Amino acid sequence: MVFPIGTPGVPWGAAEREAWLTSRVVQRSFSDEVLSKLEPLRGRFVVQQYGALSHDPKRYPLYAVLPERWCPEKPSVLITGGVHGYETSGVQGALLFLHTKAQAYSDRFNLVVVPCVSPWGYETIQRWNAQAVDPNRSFNPDGEVVPGRSFNPEPATEESRFLIQMLRYLNVNQWTCHIDLHETTDTDATEFRPAKAARDGVQYTAGEIPDGFYLVSDETNPQSEWHAHIIDAVRKVTHIAPADEDGRIINERVVQEGVIAIPSPKSIGLCAGVTNAIYATTTEVYPNSIQTDDDQCNAAQVAAIEAALSYIVKHESKLE
Repeated sequence: MVFPIGTPGVPWGAAEREAWLTSRVVQRSFSDEVLSKLEPLRGRFVVQQYGALSHDPKRYPLYAVLPERWCPEKPSVLITGGVHGYETSGVQGALLFLHTKAQAYSDRFNLVVVPCVSPWGYETIQRWNAQAVDPNRSFNPDGEVVPGRSFNPEPATEESRFLIQMLRYLNVNQWTCHIDLHETTDTDATEFRPAKAARDGVQYTAGEIPDGFYLVSDETNPQSEWHAHIIDAVRKVTHIAPADEDGRIINERVVQEGVIAIPSPKSIGLCAGVTNAIYATTTEVYPNSIQTDDDQCNAAQVAAIEAALSYIVKHESKLE
């Protein structure tokens, strides 16, 4: 376990954040594992830089993959991965989709894919960004700080701000779909949740890590049929996380098999709430299961995207 820096019971200040940052080490290459996989996509898609992280702009450019030709009459779809950089299949699943399946959907949708929202986090295998902030609580399109939010006092991060700026530039009136690709890992319990408690100066309470794939839905916009279609498709690739004895996953109520419901993602600064998409969800894959390997996790992410889009194609008359 990597123990956090600071004094127990005292929230981190600037010195603790700086000490934490300098203790992080690069463990894999964003350039080799992500940027190099974007290059072969040129010619089929537009590979567009939309920003860069200020502490090392050359090392950490931010890229989106866009249609060669944007058609306003098509439904628009956003796929994001690597909001938490350490969640590998979110990044690699998005890249695998781009290389194997995306072109098949290009005639039906304006596909916008952002494979790695948090490249520093990817290299350091870290949930937070370099400022010890969780990017997935900072997607506030108006830059506001939401009262009562426990995760971050900051209104935005560079990771979220650049993505929001790009989406504004695209000027999509109504998004049809947004799928945000994530993982739930054993290190959530052994490192990141304890570190968050130490950062915020609060007592850490241990929780269970679910074994399997599940989805996070918006309780204000359930889309239960759509979620069931995704779960049925992913089941062919990997197992679905069961509810615990209290009918919960990660302490959130299970509303249907493999699906939990939370308050509106927009209201708590989640990436899944950054658009007004009619269909929006967060995937969660468990890479540490004895039943699952990395390839299955990546394939599960692709299966989820494909199922989500195929459902919309079949039911697109509802969007008119």
